[in-house]
Amino acid sequence: MTEAFTGTQVRAAETPLLEAGRGPELMARAAHGLALAVVRLIHREGGRVAGARVAALVGKGNNGGDALFALAELARRGARTTAVLTGGRAHPAGLEAFARAGGRTTERLEAADLVVDAVLGTGFTGEYAPPFRRPDALVVACDLPSGLDADTGAAGPGVWRADLTVTFGALKAGLLAGRGRALAGRVEVVDIGLGPHLPDPDVRSLDAAAAASLLPAPRDDWHKYSRGVLGLVAGSEPYPGAAVLATAGALATGVGMVRIVAPDAVRRLVLSAHPEVVGSSEPSGRVQAWAAGPGIADDAAQRRALAVALESGLPTVVDASALDVLPELLGRVAGEHVVVTPHAGELERLLGGPSREAIEAQPVRWAREAAGRLAVTVLLKGPATVCAAPDGAAWVQGEGHPYLATAGSGDTLTGILGALLATAQGLRPVEAAALAAFVHGMAGRVAAESGPFGAGALAPAVREAVARLRPVAGPAVPWPAPER
Repeated sequence: MTEAFTGTQVRAAETPLLEAGRGPELMARAAHGLALAVVRLIHREGGRVAGARVAALVGKGNNGGDALFALAELARRGARTTAVLTGGRAHPAGLEAFARAGGRTTERLEAADLVVDAVLGTGFTGEYAPPFRRPDALVVACDLPSGLDADTGAAGPGVWRADLTVTFGALKAGLLAGRGRALAGRVEVVDIGLGPHLPDPDVRSLDAAAAASLLPAPRDDWHKYSRGVLGLVAGSEPYPGAAVLATAGALATGVGMVRIVAPDAVRRLVLSAHPEVVGSSEPSGRVQAWAAGPGIADDAAQRRALAVALESGLPTVVDASALDVLPELLGRVAGEHVVVTPHAGELERLLGGPSREAIEAQPVRWAREAAGRLAVTVLLKGPATVCAAPDGAAWVQGEGHPYLATAGSGDTLTGILGALLATAQGLRPVEAAALAAFVHGMAGRVAAESGPFGAGALAPAVREAVARLRPVAGPAVPWPAPER
């Protein structure tokens, strides 16, 4: 599992070490980690450090000092290093070490093979205009791209996109979501010894090992009911395919049974694709969780079924068309067990503002705001999916592939999440949401291995993703040895 912290949290963790006079030690560790990361990147690109042209934009603070000490180390390895002092001055000890190693300061950014962006650090907020356009070279951000808000991921239009961000002490939350995710490139964390001083993380993110540990493990005492039954309210005359896709996503995730609530024509379509599904025109039978909304449009019977699902008190996913009528129901059915799955435009409507653009710029902030204000769990879809609980707990998952931006992808995600709520009943809804986002994103990458795809390709990829995460078919069966 990955943990990320705000810039404020990281600076607070540094404070006792700085007060103890260990600032030079922290800077030395950061600079050495940055230098090694630059060396690895040059080698990965097929180059050599000796003779490589390495430049840096250097600010006045400690961020610039980290870069100057790193450039000094690279110069001692034979790199040709130059630095632009963007504030007219720089960290004195770092500048001295840089000059002693043979580095040169320049007025303008010279042609280089690699440029280190080290103007601003974690304390920056506001607008930033870089003094030069992004060069045609590899760019390595020192701690984070200059001008990026370490807490939120917000950034102005001129902030440079990094090929690699080398961040110090802990992963910064702003590198996971908002524009930060796209601007950071690949991220490496350099341990400088802050661990004992760090608080609880601001956000978490599942990795493959953590996701695998949360998936329900096959048990030899399962039957179709104990394995998990999902009630699914999906589809209408105009949108029958949404029900098929949501059902496929749920079955591929491993639920024991799906009970589909849908109009006659939609049920026939679903049953033709998945004959194991149990169908009805209104909610009936025992379920462990509900998922409602894909393709229900303004079908009156489907909206009544949505109300039944919400009033059941069971874990319930609310997606797509169901979000339009959610506000009138929330007063009597809200709770952490209700998981809403909007994209930024839908969240704008649910909250009555802010704008879609503002939500996309700071998705963690607005997912938390929505979870707290609506008193539900929120899964905010986007390039990085943000899952937030009413108590502020948040997870960010960025595994998805751009090809997931296709009609019906969200319907499949609803099926995945509904299945996990039904089968992994020990998880908090926000954890199930993060796990669903991980599986959905991984499935997108599996499907993309064969090229561009539509949502119809996702269910087989979901099954493959789950199998890769948990490659165990089931409990071992102790067969007797054959007689001889």
